[in-house]
Amino acid sequence: MENPVINTLLTRRSIRQYRPNPVEPELLDLILKAGTYAPTGRGSQSPTIVAVTNEADRQALQALNCAARGGSGDPYYGAPTILLVFADPSRHTGVEDAVCVLNTMMVASHALGAASCWIHGEYEMFQLPQGQALLRKWGLPEDLRGVGALALGYAGCPLPQEPQPRREGYVVKV
Repeated sequence: MENPVINTLLTRRSIRQYRPNPVEPELLDLILKAGTYAPTGRGSQSPTIVAVTNEADRQALQALNCAARGGSGDPYYGAPTILLVFADPSRHTGVEDAVCVLNTMMVASHALGAASCWIHGEYEMFQLPQGQALLRKWGLPEDLRGVGALALGYAGCPLPQEPQPRREGYVVKV
């Protein structure tokens, strides 16, 4: 059976090389809108999404990720846009809600012809004083919990065609 939604889910891949041109504002808005329709516990809509498109904040995030995780280079693989997702620490399902938002935006970006990759380290990043300063700069509460980010843009490499085989025992029917 052919189904466009299932096809999108089966063909999405994490991309780790991006062209410098950002996705068009209308496309970015659709991806962000899709994220706001992700499932959340009791329909709380509790996550906060921050779309970083300006170069100064992008560079600050790159340095912050490296400081928090001890790396070097660009952990966002040159993507021109970074989508951060934060959890409301007062919500019992805050982290799970944020994960649903990240996944929904990854699938939406692929469906719309853009590329993405989940980047980790936002929890550690926004515990640091520099991360807290960015939250204040953006007018956000300092107690938000960083959950993850998406590198977002257009693939700067050929898209992978075939997924790795699924492991034995991934699904158990009882």
